[in-house]
Amino acid sequence: MKTDVTFPSAGLKLAGHLYTPDSEIGGPRPAIVVGHPGSGVKEQAAGLYARCLAEQGFVALAFDAAYQGESEGTPRGLEDPAHRVEDVKAAVSFLTTCEDVDSDRIGALGICASGGYVLPAAATDHRVKAVGTVSAVDIARQFRLGADGAQDPTVIQGMLDAAAAARTAEARGEGVQSFRLFPDTAEQARALGGRHGFEGFEYYRTDRAQHPRSAKFLTWSSVERLVSFDAFRFVDLIAPRPLLMIVGSEAVTSWMAVEAFQNARSPKELHWIDGASHVDLYDKEQYVGPAVSKLTDFFGTHLAKAN
Repeated sequence: MKTDVTFPSAGLKLAGHLYTPDSEIGGPRPAIVVGHPGSGVKEQAAGLYARCLAEQGFVALAFDAAYQGESEGTPRGLEDPAHRVEDVKAAVSFLTTCEDVDSDRIGALGICASGGYVLPAAATDHRVKAVGTVSAVDIARQFRLGADGAQDPTVIQGMLDAAAAARTAEARGEGVQSFRLFPDTAEQARALGGRHGFEGFEYYRTDRAQHPRSAKFLTWSSVERLVSFDAFRFVDLIAPRPLLMIVGSEAVTSWMAVEAFQNARSPKELHWIDGASHVDLYDKEQYVGPAVSKLTDFFGTHLAKAN
């Protein structure tokens, strides 16, 4: 069952979908916060994983980040890493108020950019008892270094120049300045970003998974916030709580999950989904199915009543 819910995060009202199992059991259930990819919304990958986990007996909460989707916050299209981390903690707080949730058995799952955000959120919020990620990236590293880690350093310097110019324009009354996330065509996306860029375009801009509320642009002020963020800095603080990172073997972004995994302390596991790219793990059943199976075992073990 899916229920529309709202909850506060640092003064803003976030919109979420709460997925609950159809079967009845005696007593409260374990629950999982599910964060969406950068530019995504709760109706896409996060909602798919939340629904699948609810079918396995968990209460699962997918929600829109502040400034995005149906959640409050202006300017629209702001990507604020500090607030994204707070959003995860706020979602945990909401779950602790739900009668059918065992507040001592709450986990967090982050997909893509949220796979980075759940790491610092869990590192400092001990209410999160187990952490999972799918196609995790540190969005700051992606901006600074590119999805493959090989981006020319002049690219981010140019973006910071543009962000500075945007500040000046806004100070002069020209309104919020923003930039587009996707080109007009699949061919342009492939030329600009290779396979990864094409797959992102296909997911967000075609009938495959497009949604009217998914982000089509970001504010230039997002860039300044993003490039000085470090999602992996305190990943070691998650231990002794367990960490599972699920990565596609064909994902151009996999180096980031490997780096985070190397910086984490045990108990930890890096689990590869053979043949999957970064975006494949958003919605393709042949890859999502094995990922959900692994997550079910992981959360089922570490959110068990004995813990």
